[in-house]
Amino acid sequence: MHSTNQSSRLFQYPCKSTSTQYPIFIFPKFSSRKFVKSLRTSIDYKQEGASKEDLVVPSNVARRLPIIIKKSGKVSRYFIKGDSLELLCVDEEEDDSTSFCLGLDDGFWKLIRLTSSAAKDFFLPKQVSDNYISYVKWKFLHRVFSSALQVLATQAMFRAIGIGQSRSLASSAAFNWILKDGLGRLSRCIYTASLASAFDTNLKRVRFSTSVLFSLSIGVELMTPVFPQYFLLLASIANIAKQISLSCYLATGSAVHRSFAVADNLGEVSAKAQIQTVCFDNLGLLLAVLLNMLFQHNQRLQACLPFVLYPIFSTFDLLGIYQGLKHINLQTLTKHRLEIILERWIEFRQVPSPAEVSKEEGIGLLGSRGSKRVWPIRIGCLDPKAQIPTLLMMAMQSLCSDDGYFITMELSSQGFRRIPKSGIVICLREEANSVDVITSLLQTCYIRKSLGANRTKRSYLSFSDLTLQDWTLLTRESKRAARDDFIALNKQMQEQGWIVKNVLLSAEEQIRYIFDKNQL
Repeated sequence: MHSTNQSSRLFQYPCKSTSTQYPIFIFPKFSSRKFVKSLRTSIDYKQEGASKEDLVVPSNVARRLPIIIKKSGKVSRYFIKGDSLELLCVDEEEDDSTSFCLGLDDGFWKLIRLTSSAAKDFFLPKQVSDNYISYVKWKFLHRVFSSALQVLATQAMFRAIGIGQSRSLASSAAFNWILKDGLGRLSRCIYTASLASAFDTNLKRVRFSTSVLFSLSIGVELMTPVFPQYFLLLASIANIAKQISLSCYLATGSAVHRSFAVADNLGEVSAKAQIQTVCFDNLGLLLAVLLNMLFQHNQRLQACLPFVLYPIFSTFDLLGIYQGLKHINLQTLTKHRLEIILERWIEFRQVPSPAEVSKEEGIGLLGSRGSKRVWPIRIGCLDPKAQIPTLLMMAMQSLCSDDGYFITMELSSQGFRRIPKSGIVICLREEANSVDVITSLLQTCYIRKSLGANRTKRSYLSFSDLTLQDWTLLTRESKRAARDDFIALNKQMQEQGWIVKNVLLSAEEQIRYIFDKNQL
């Protein structure tokens, strides 16, 4: 069967085709010589209203093009000189103007500029967030002094087991060393398994607390020469603490690197982080070696040197870690970060950026701010030991199969004094997703605001101040407001860079309830 292909004319050789059905496919007629020359430069192409003499550049004059190339620390620009195209090196000034690099008069400054640019390319990824440089500066302080402390601690442990002395027993020293390493690795596995979810929900707090633990472990290792008879006990305790800190560092490293990878270049950021760690640790090792060489002729002073330097180096080490964590802006959502976002949304109808939330969130050493306020919000299952109002238990009986969560209030004892405190509990259903989590928390924030707005002069509303009708009306109106706000809220959160597809919850917050349809 013969069929005509009407579109075959579109794919004819352009130099032989004179016309097509569509004007967009009409090509100018070129001879082969002129066509090749047009690929070399665009000078011979006649523009409307311009003659060839106006387009041709004299051979002794260079006309710069608005195209700048940055590569390997060099800044170059394309120039048209005569009928040729040249790529020449230029200097980038403060006002973004450029000039030719002539001669070798500025060779020294050029060498410094190239060296600094090469070092920047070696240590830093090309596309990272603005707070990455500040983070690396504090990381440098932390790694240098931490590495120096580890060298001093290792020397102290060697002296404790008698390495380098005639009375040392190699087999006993090796057995003690292997045993303390085995105990440390076993404790590392137990710790990692027990706190897996905390690495996501409380990353900064866990990382700083384990860093403090690591610093204390070095202090314990420094005590081994003072009590050599307890070497195995002290070394095992110190190594357990160091292994716990190492597991936290490795578990949280990917989340930290991801917060800086603005162009999804996680591999590059992780690779540069390893380079930084190796170089900074070597500087710390060099610092410790120089201090030992300085006091090598005085053995007594050399033995006391670690105890003098330990508090100083530990202070700088922890300062670097603390300040570095403050420059980490995590884009993942947790219950605490989401609560900060929703409070700002209810108050100003705006979603804060990850940097603003990170500043308000802090490290969280003393617990979250939300747990200390009136009517704290908790996600999880109901506590049987807590006091639940009778009217709310009656409201729970009206739960239907379409609900992804329910909200109630409780009166639980908190703190060492076991003082009863009112709070709000969100119970999530097993099939609940991130939309349900965000909506339920937004609704709960509306409820808390309403309870605070209707407070008396002395205190906030209590259980006895609410009736079943009041609670039903409050939950219905707050749920309607949360659903109406969700689309605009979700859009602004994505525009600010928040990852809204998942909400990270702790192990207790992940406990869900199953709706039993047989009880209907």
